[in-house]
Amino acid sequence: MSLWETVLCTFLACLLATLLGGLHQIGAFRKRKPKEPPLDKGFLPWLGHGLSFMRTTEEFLERMRKKHGDILLGGNYMRFLVDPSTYEPLMKVFKQVLGYNKFTSMVARNVFGLHCTESKLHSFKKISDKYLGGKYLPVLNQEMMEKLKSVMLLSQDSGEGKRSWRQEGVLHFTYKTVFQASFLTLFGNEPHKDVDSKENAKENEMTQRGNLSENFEKFDHFFPHMVTGIIDPLNKKETERLKKYFWDILSVEKLYQRDGISNWITELNQQLTEKMRTQFQLLLLWVSQTNIVHATSWILLYLLKYPEVLKAVREEVERVIIIIIIIIIIIIIYIAPVLRETAQEVVAGGPFINVSLDMIKTPLLDSATEETLRLKGSGFIFRTVMQEMDIKMADGKEYTLRKGDDLVLSPFLALQTDPEIHPDPHTFKYDRFVTPDGIKKEFYKNGNKLKYYSMPFGGGTGLCPGRFFAVYEMKMFVFLMLAYFDMELVNAEEEMPTIDIRRHGFGTVKPSHDVQFKHRLRV
Repeated sequence: MSLWETVLCTFLACLLATLLGGLHQIGAFRKRKPKEPPLDKGFLPWLGHGLSFMRTTEEFLERMRKKHGDILLGGNYMRFLVDPSTYEPLMKVFKQVLGYNKFTSMVARNVFGLHCTESKLHSFKKISDKYLGGKYLPVLNQEMMEKLKSVMLLSQDSGEGKRSWRQEGVLHFTYKTVFQASFLTLFGNEPHKDVDSKENAKENEMTQRGNLSENFEKFDHFFPHMVTGIIDPLNKKETERLKKYFWDILSVEKLYQRDGISNWITELNQQLTEKMRTQFQLLLLWVSQTNIVHATSWILLYLLKYPEVLKAVREEVERVIIIIIIIIIIIIIYIAPVLRETAQEVVAGGPFINVSLDMIKTPLLDSATEETLRLKGSGFIFRTVMQEMDIKMADGKEYTLRKGDDLVLSPFLALQTDPEIHPDPHTFKYDRFVTPDGIKKEFYKNGNKLKYYSMPFGGGTGLCPGRFFAVYEMKMFVFLMLAYFDMELVNAEEEMPTIDIRRHGFGTVKPSHDVQFKHRLRV
């Protein structure tokens, strides 16, 4: 055999080995073992059902559910589980058996260019649990409330015509308001050396934050494409431009010139090298913004669309305001003199007059918030099978999960839109989660009380550490809007927008389009 024939044979052998290895890796030769769930590779070679899954996720999973039941295996070793009876026991499984960091690491790498080790991710979660829950949370909540008030009222502070009606899109208004307030709460504000410079810079800073929120909205639009890596060259170029824009603003050099950076951000940064910090700031910005902005847009849309809901929640807010006023009067009349006699100082924001929603019961607002998250929180829960394990279904069947497979839970399909758990599941019912007596409702499936009946923030060891802060943001936004503004839809007959289907599975879905409303300061 000649030299060139030898080289050619070697090349073809290597090519064949690579091709066969690739086909094996994507599951082309995978066979279903005894006790394993149904295996559906799809019609298209290699891709399986990938295109259908990405294009119409919810419809695809419903179709597969009717075909195979509550558990199936897709072509890329992904098991989709939509049996609600299995969710509670799975949330108790140790991370050594069901790991949760694989998907997190993939998002950090594909979207933000970060390569995080298991130990780093564990450290980040521990710090986040510390500052976004427990004794540190009220401080963050109070700061967020002040920033929300400031941003809301600053946009109205134009002197002439303060009480005139202003028109804009619900999504646009919510995006800019929540984004700016949250950004200031977490990343601080630019310092002003004197009063004159502060006044002169106020308008410029508001414009800059407006540009920041608009660019973030563009960046967030591309998020599903960046996660999957399926993005055309033109859009990829735009995402790179947006990343550089945010990396510049969030650079270590610029960030630490700002005043009022949250302790959460500061301590997280101490875990990173200087090189990683700027990229990590963008990740923190994204996780603190995207889902809560979309969820807050939806609850405002529901309130505007259904006048009876707006009326009921506004009346509750007004009752709470009266209670807060009475508490403050009691403090001023009875508690302040006693403190002065004992040489203690009473200051605004101090422990005795820091009155917030944490201290007041708002059952209708709580229920409306939870109902919004139930309807629009479509995020998947991703787990990796670290050890072979068995799982028992509601119908008594048992299946074996193979080590190395990915397990994907869909609480939206399995729990949040199950008609037995939530009757008329696709209808917004603001009082769904509360009894007429103001007591939180319980939910059942097959006669059994459920611990998990809605999981917009995940569950188990992978439960979102920012869930309390996120819910407080939503409630405080609604509370302040109803306290400060009259508001109504420009076209009361306009239908509620559908969802942007590309976001299904990636947290809270966003409205497919904006809806115009008008608002003005209340007397």
